[in-house]
Amino acid sequence: MKAIAAALLLFIAMTAQAKPIAIVIHGGAGRIDRDALTPERERQYHATLEQSLRAGHAILARGGSALDAVEAAIVVMEDAPVFNAGKGAVFTAEGKNELDASIMDGSGLQAGAVGGVTTVKNPIRAARAVMEKSPHVLFTNRGAEKFASDNGLEMVDPKYFITERRWKQIQAWLKQQEAKDKPRAAAEPDRHADYFGTVGCVALDANGNLAAGTSTGGMTGKRFGRIGDSPIIGAGTYADNRTAGISCTGHGEYFIRHAVAHDISARMAYKKESLAKAARDVVQTVLKQAGGSGGVISIDALGNIVMEFNTPAMTRGSIDRDGKTKTAIFK
Repeated sequence: MKAIAAALLLFIAMTAQAKPIAIVIHGGAGRIDRDALTPERERQYHATLEQSLRAGHAILARGGSALDAVEAAIVVMEDAPVFNAGKGAVFTAEGKNELDASIMDGSGLQAGAVGGVTTVKNPIRAARAVMEKSPHVLFTNRGAEKFASDNGLEMVDPKYFITERRWKQIQAWLKQQEAKDKPRAAAEPDRHADYFGTVGCVALDANGNLAAGTSTGGMTGKRFGRIGDSPIIGAGTYADNRTAGISCTGHGEYFIRHAVAHDISARMAYKKESLAKAARDVVQTVLKQAGGSGGVISIDALGNIVMEFNTPAMTRGSIDRDGKTKTAIFK
């Protein structure tokens, strides 16, 4: 009897090892002043990260899909005002909240994205609807909003996204631009500032499928209509079961120019590099040499997790294939 029980335990252990599940998230990379980060704000960061991880991991643990896990994890962060996505989105130079998001399924390279939406409560859900309910990949602005509404997604008044913290932030930014004697429309956002609060998630499910998603409010003071890397497949988001799932955060223009998410996957596919090496070389060498700042989160087909960034901080968290949970802000 003991022999049978031992064999059963061994089988369960081998099965669990053969079918790992894992999830990793980020809440943006940039510069966060340790002295200015209050204990309450830090607690909110960690609490929201853990809530997001738990929401996604619970789905994976019961055999759910990586896509469902990514969506659930990102919705938590979109609904929490601490990050630059959904409810906590930053303001444009014109005083509006314009949101972008994308999602990708690594099993078939299907993807969906929305850009510049102002009335969709959860842009990540709209991105998934684009992927699953249209033949297209990316909708923007009014077209994206109409598509989301037509497909029964929750729509809100633009005022829903306003938070006092972000409003004060845009007012401070506008004063800075006036001091520099620059026209508002021509002003360039500080690429090192702490408003890189883009959120993202990558998950690996028990069926071996990878998925990745990213959601953002963009940059404080961005010009009307500006779209960053977050809704661009291959730049801010990518997933391929043969290599890895990747979500990016940082100065989007650089991530677009260097197709960062896809470059990491391509290095794994063509150069047979490990995920760790590919991510490190792209973030620490390619981006740095170009002048770009930011980071990536990623999981490969074996459940290895990598969180690489070249900024002083990146809010991040993970539950690895052994069930170990970790959240962090600074290096």
